[in-house]
Amino acid sequence: MRRSRRFIDIVNINNLDLNLLKVFDALYRERNLTRAAAKLCLSQPAVSNALSRLRDALDDPLFLRAAQGMGPTPRARQLAGPIQQALDLIQNGLRENTQFDYGTSTRTFVIGVGDYGEAVILPRLTDWLMKVAPQVRIDIRAEHGGQIEEEMKEGRVDFALDYFKSRDPRFISEHLMNDTLVSMVRLDHPQIGEHLGLAEYLALPHVILRQKKAWIDTVLNKRGLARNIAIQVPHFLSMPLIVQNTDFICTLPKRMASAYAESFRVRVLKTPIAFEPFPVFGIWHESMSNDAGHQWLRNAFRDLCQRL
Repeated sequence: MRRSRRFIDIVNINNLDLNLLKVFDALYRERNLTRAAAKLCLSQPAVSNALSRLRDALDDPLFLRAAQGMGPTPRARQLAGPIQQALDLIQNGLRENTQFDYGTSTRTFVIGVGDYGEAVILPRLTDWLMKVAPQVRIDIRAEHGGQIEEEMKEGRVDFALDYFKSRDPRFISEHLMNDTLVSMVRLDHPQIGEHLGLAEYLALPHVILRQKKAWIDTVLNKRGLARNIAIQVPHFLSMPLIVQNTDFICTLPKRMASAYAESFRVRVLKTPIAFEPFPVFGIWHESMSNDAGHQWLRNAFRDLCQRL
């Protein structure tokens, strides 16, 4: 017999091992038992056992086998947001910081980001800030390499996200996370089935990001290959808008593609070439290194990116 909701609430409060919440969070993000275990530095049997305990405590299977790994149940989707927020709050509460009162501060932080930071990192950051630092304000500037560094030197920008380290020794570049590349096509693409072959990948018309360093094409060219570039766009967001209504294909960061797949009529595919993961760096001017508020902001970025 299914237990009452009141009984489940009592179990959650009094008997649930809070370490299981970290397991839930990792499984929800990775949708794969092996990757979740690696992220948590646990064995697969340990994660499997933790999932079994969660299922018993919450009286729900939570994650079911699916074509792409482990799919969350409606109950798991309902729990995901509150659990992520709770873990963020706990992490922040455990950190010692007596110099910057983030709970009452009205400070504005100016951050330089590109499309990736806007789509993947900032939604989590702003949601977290509303919970722990409701009066702190964020001013977002478009990231434009040298221009942003000049503004950071002048104190007009506090922090920036970029794919490359700064070459200026007066700046600190901290590695925050890695991401991989995937491809994306419309849901009912007439030429692409479950898997994307190399010949199909090269022949299909590509929507690409306009940039000086065409990293993907550099990798292809080294192998004597070239893709069919049809359109160049200034922002990643233009890609799903074009792809969902055409037979075009695009290649973009995995976390970005996953976010777009929830809002557009597109599907994500593994690329036929194993591109190397690319890094994301947090960058700031050395003059801000000892600022207590800035240290708090950097710690927030570090924690959030490690859990993405």
